[in-house]
Amino acid sequence: MKENTCAACDCELDATRIAVKIGGRTVEVCCEECAVALREAEAAARASDISDK
Repeated sequence: MKENTCAACDCELDATRIAVKIGGRTVEVCCEECAVALREAEAAARASDISDK
């Protein structure tokens, strides 16, 4: 992933970028749809980690 691309879809970031905190780290995405997708993926990963224990 390049520094100026969306953390979710790898599209080029522009002035409308959105910062999202995932796992204690801030990443930037291109739109609200990608922000929601990353948040949902993190929630699913957490749920999976809990059920694996």
